[in-house]
Amino acid sequence: MKDFIESFGVPHTEVDLVLINGSSAAFSTPVGNRDRVSVYPPFRSLDVSSLTQVRPPVQPAPRFVLDVHLGRLAAYLRMLGFDSAYSNRASDPELARLAEEQDAILLTRDRYLLMRSEIARGHWVRSVNPKEQLLEVSLRFHLLSLMKPFTRCMVCNGSLQQVSRESVVETLPPKVAQKVDFRRCGACGQLYWEGTHHERMKRIVQWLRQSVQTTGGAKDKVGQASLG
Repeated sequence: MKDFIESFGVPHTEVDLVLINGSSAAFSTPVGNRDRVSVYPPFRSLDVSSLTQVRPPVQPAPRFVLDVHLGRLAAYLRMLGFDSAYSNRASDPELARLAEEQDAILLTRDRYLLMRSEIARGHWVRSVNPKEQLLEVSLRFHLLSLMKPFTRCMVCNGSLQQVSRESVVETLPPKVAQKVDFRRCGACGQLYWEGTHHERMKRIVQWLRQSVQTTGGAKDKVGQASLG
């Protein structure tokens, strides 16, 4: 079934439900002569978990691996607190290996990369606009209730830890020394505080919440392809 679906150019990660002659089927199911096959994309509001045989188990804390075209999206996901691995020099085999090893969701602009057999979770990112990409991924993986903004380093993806003003005051620019809330990355040591850049990011988070709430209630759009 997996090979049959991907022969039409559709990555298996873009499929949420497969029916053969009206019965739920797995990707490993053989397709017989005159079988009627229905293929459905991911559902936004309908719960088909008790029916589908192709969707991997739900992740309590999703992790992401992003291809070389999605650097800004990686930064946005880190801003929301999600573990998001990104390198602008990673090859396709490296991305697939990392996604498999970490049981991560592979995000890519290359739908053929998602057809690799080792990829269990993934999403073909349609939009070319980073903010729209963030909304698209948030809706696809229901991220709104899982996000923890400003808890992860946007530079290296490490976790941020609260530090006292006294411990960092000697390294701060004069205009920043009066602030009281500071966080440091436990991996690379990058220091963060609430400045003008932080305010811009807060506006993006607010925009995302409003956009998800507005768009998230839309009815599922399902597609069906049949062979006779």
